[in-house]
Amino acid sequence: MLLVALLCHLLPMLFQYGGASAAVDADSSLQFSRAASIVMVIAYFAYLIFQLWTHRQLFEAQDEDDEEGENASEEAVIGFWSGFVWLLSMTVFISILSEYVVDTIEDASDSWGLSVSFLSIIVLPIVGNAAEHAGAIIFAFKNKLDISLGVALGSATQIGMFVVPLCVIVAWILGIKMDLNFNLLETGSLALAIITTGFALQDGTSHYLKGFILLLLYIVIGACFFVQRTTSDHGNHIASITLHSATNANFKA
Repeated sequence: MLLVALLCHLLPMLFQYGGASAAVDADSSLQFSRAASIVMVIAYFAYLIFQLWTHRQLFEAQDEDDEEGENASEEAVIGFWSGFVWLLSMTVFISILSEYVVDTIEDASDSWGLSVSFLSIIVLPIVGNAAEHAGAIIFAFKNKLDISLGVALGSATQIGMFVVPLCVIVAWILGIKMDLNFNLLETGSLALAIITTGFALQDGTSHYLKGFILLLLYIVIGACFFVQRTTSDHGNHIASITLHSATNANFKA
């Protein structure tokens, strides 16, 4: 799923290297991004059906027998409709807050001397998803790596295959020209992160060295955006990244 998201982000960027004029490249990238966004949303809903319905057993924990007694004593704190109301309320609340973040991020970049990319790609996701990160660490300490990986990879899949294309589709409806081209540096960082994570998980084992290497990879990517000093960040990039962080925090809360 993440490689499909990477492909759909990579191809619009490659239009500018195709040799055609800039106007043709921009129009082709926009048209392809809209078509790819529809495909990505369809693929994400197919993924949800696969995970929650047709092949649910593939995503269940392997040690269910050991946890049967523990789970039997657990009771739901709130009901379905109560949870749905809370989720809906927090969605509206976080959406309002995200508007304020979008309006102030450029001023924060100027006053703090940091690039907009670093604030929107590194700082905002860390702060906005603090509860999610804490939960993943707690589950990892309890040796429930299935849940920890579900939090990490599930969030990345949700953002890459649903939130980003949904932003493009909504912008299309509103008459805003927003595509999937997030420039070479952002797309390259995404590609290297996905490939490295895939290699780390391919043998199905986990140890501290893998986690340390992945952490160093994140630090290197963060350092790259920290030293970046460009003023070409456009408004739709800011809005989309901010919406990614806000929506991700809401869904996982």
